[in-house]
Amino acid sequence: MLLIVPGSIAQVAAQPSHEGSKLIKWMSMDAAQAAAKKTPKPLFVDVYTSWCGPCRMLDAKTFNDAKLADYVNKHYYPVKFNAESGDPVTFKGQKFENLEFNPAMVGSRNGTHQLTYAIANVQGRIAYPTVVYLDSDLNVLAPVQGLMDPQQMEPILVYFGEGAYKTQDYQAFLTGFKSRWTAP
Repeated sequence: MLLIVPGSIAQVAAQPSHEGSKLIKWMSMDAAQAAAKKTPKPLFVDVYTSWCGPCRMLDAKTFNDAKLADYVNKHYYPVKFNAESGDPVTFKGQKFENLEFNPAMVGSRNGTHQLTYAIANVQGRIAYPTVVYLDSDLNVLAPVQGLMDPQQMEPILVYFGEGAYKTQDYQAFLTGFKSRWTAP
């Protein structure tokens, strides 16, 4: 499994809603699965919760970066998934639910959706935010936990978005990676 540990990020203003960046063209999991079947591209799944401050910071700062959003929209099917949602989701033909969901607890910790465990490759507790990268066949490539700024996320996006993971490991990829978003 790929382990990526992000560095710190400067404090940013929290965004009140979890609709996510208006720059990224978020899709439902159903829509992303259908799109990947029709035109293969990897999925970029933002696994968040309504009470998570770092999740709001990821939306406000990282996902609102124009270069990052443009890259995500071109190379991925982006999905915003509430890890504590009460809505059932069908993924790879299997139905997943949040068996502990309590409608009276919306906005606070509210059980973890089964799909979260399935795609984040964790047992027990999961850290938020987690971005899960899936290939076009919906196989998990890597769950990446933690808050990142656009420069920290760029190499990961390129690694999975352009298929470098198929021919080299992440550390080898990083040695030759040159940012396209920052001046030399």
